[in-house]
Amino acid sequence: MNFTEIWQAILLGVVEGLTEFIPVSSTGHLIYIRDIIGFKGPEGQVFEIAIQLGAILAVCWVYRQKLWNVASSLHNNNNSRHFAANIIIAFLPAVVIGVLAHDFIKEVLFSPMVVGVSLIIGGLIIFLVENMVKNFRVREIEEISYLTALKIGFLQTLAMIPGVSRSGATIMGAMSLGVDRKTATEFSFFLAIPTMFGATIYDLYKNWDSLNIEAFNLIAIGFITAFLAAMLVVRALVRYVSTHGFKPFAYYRIIAGIVILTTIYAV
Repeated sequence: MNFTEIWQAILLGVVEGLTEFIPVSSTGHLIYIRDIIGFKGPEGQVFEIAIQLGAILAVCWVYRQKLWNVASSLHNNNNSRHFAANIIIAFLPAVVIGVLAHDFIKEVLFSPMVVGVSLIIGGLIIFLVENMVKNFRVREIEEISYLTALKIGFLQTLAMIPGVSRSGATIMGAMSLGVDRKTATEFSFFLAIPTMFGATIYDLYKNWDSLNIEAFNLIAIGFITAFLAAMLVVRALVRYVSTHGFKPFAYYRIIAGIVILTTIYAV
């Protein structure tokens, strides 16, 4: 591991932490920037997946009191049981489809062109949802029904396509189902915890034989910087979207997608 690989890992970690929870696709950004800077990390894109767990741990820390309250009151609190059940239900589609489509996604869809197209389409969908969905029936996570949680879970699986954005798919999906912006954003945060834990463990398992101490060191660097960068984003995003909405991210997605596609075809 040389100095170049270290700063590349730091850069990618910062990008991951800043983009994981906003609807612009952290994986898409990592794929594009990885290609631009010539990062040669561990095989199988395991670096890009594993460092996302660093960002997820930032959510665990920021919402540690909420998570502790739920965990400690599951035995006697219906709201806590409902909250936990919703997260599990929404997580299940990612487990099934992720296992079945894992190899196809990694081999076929992890490309800058897919990222560019997905960013543009996702930006247009954000505009559509923001303009059409005005009446929100659900304003607390505990008010989300089991069926709505399952639908959000299926929508989350669209984010297996690089450039779609896991947070974008879950937040826009939840809003289209009548969940207000703040609640949809927080539900996306909590749903990310089992989703990214599962994805990281599965990816490490699939690529274990190709990993060495240097690969783990690079992952550790990206992991730590992703955690620190994400700490700056989580609470700020909830405050921002509660009053401003997501249209600025739609503009960014469309511009970024055009830049990526232009770069590809200009080479």
